[in-house]
Amino acid sequence: MAHPSPRGVLFPARLPTFARLPPPDRVAHLVVHFWVPEWSVAPGRVSRQHVISFPASNLVVERGLVGLAGPTTRRSHRDLEGSGWAVGALLRPAAVPAVSARPADTVDRYQVLDAEDLRRAVAAAMDGEGTAEQRRSAAVTAFSAWLDDVTPPPTAEGELANRMAELLTSEPDVVTTAAAAERLHVSERTLQRLAARFVGVPPAAMIRRRRLQEAAERLRTDPGTGLADVAHELGYADHGHLTRDFRSVLGFTPSAYRASEPPPATGGDLIR
Repeated sequence: MAHPSPRGVLFPARLPTFARLPPPDRVAHLVVHFWVPEWSVAPGRVSRQHVISFPASNLVVERGLVGLAGPTTRRSHRDLEGSGWAVGALLRPAAVPAVSARPADTVDRYQVLDAEDLRRAVAAAMDGEGTAEQRRSAAVTAFSAWLDDVTPPPTAEGELANRMAELLTSEPDVVTTAAAAERLHVSERTLQRLAARFVGVPPAAMIRRRRLQEAAERLRTDPGTGLADVAHELGYADHGHLTRDFRSVLGFTPSAYRASEPPPATGGDLIR
């Protein structure tokens, strides 16, 4: 079953094919969801996909490699050419120590990992027989088995980090680190330490990214809503703060985004 919302993808209508799938129960403490784009772009053309990534790490399997995409501090993009696929796992904090000793070192970076057994297993599923849904399901099963095998049971700190991330990235009424600390019955210093060890960006940055994702989704799905209303509902001081957040992270204003005017593509034509 696909994830119900493309939150985080700036222009979902322009995705060739994109599915989000829930993790099996055995790795639900390690993975928020799996995501699977598949594409076939005409020769000589490029499809640029813009993303406001979740404030977390993604473990990504492609046909030729396995990569770790760390949390980002700005808008990112991927240029798709030819035919291909990727299978990614949005990792919960408890899973991060298994693939990165220092998550802060992975911020805004994509690192190739030595995980050939994972690559082979997922590639066999994605390039195998069956419907698209069957291939994706088999890939998620193979990916989950690998994660379950290489990741030790979460520590108490890892479980607390998971609860912190869930709170910061899903609760709209939590707009400050102090509010999150109070909700979790810990100190702000504890949250800072957990974020440094298991995420790589501070709690305040996680909150800002969630609000920006929610603002983008709201503007895309409900274009008649005023900026002031969106800013108020998401805890911004005013619509000016929302506009500055948009411009500093995404490089364009909420009004431009609502009109579906992304920055121009480079290296080819944007497939619309």
